[in-house]
Amino acid sequence: MSLAQKIEEHIREIPDFPKEGILFKDITSLLLRPDLCSAITQQIARQYAHIDAVAGIESRGFFWGMSIAQQLGIPFIPIRKAGKLPGPTIAQSYALEYGEAEIEVQVDDLDPSWKVLIHDDLLATGGTAEAAAKLIEQKSQIAGFSFIIELSFLNGRNRLLPFGKSVDSLLIE
Repeated sequence: MSLAQKIEEHIREIPDFPKEGILFKDITSLLLRPDLCSAITQQIARQYAHIDAVAGIESRGFFWGMSIAQQLGIPFIPIRKAGKLPGPTIAQSYALEYGEAEIEVQVDDLDPSWKVLIHDDLLATGGTAEAAAKLIEQKSQIAGFSFIIELSFLNGRNRLLPFGKSVDSLLIE
């Protein structure tokens, strides 16, 4: 059985969460499977063995982002919602279907010479990942994007392709 099939087998689908009409893909069920968590980490780390840092998008991007960074022996950079980081930050706003949001990273967490992998659990419309890319580009270089799951029918990949970097998802639905 392939890694994608194992991931698919262990994803919980929660109907009408967080609002009616949404079929939520709950990746926390994967956390109950340390063998699968390890396989996910190793697969992504193999694909991005020559990067300088991993940036994980709050909050589920932290689960594997940190593990990937540890596997590669490189820094992990948390990308957080506005107002959650204590030091001087740089920010990037982005549109949501119901308004606007902002994400931040601490200025000292980025280095101009670094190639940074942007990681999150799920690629849907691509808005958050696109904002993360614009944020990282302010002080570092983007090495690529990695996701556990991609909802291809939402075309989020199209928002990331203009950055000219690879967009890799372990499970594409």
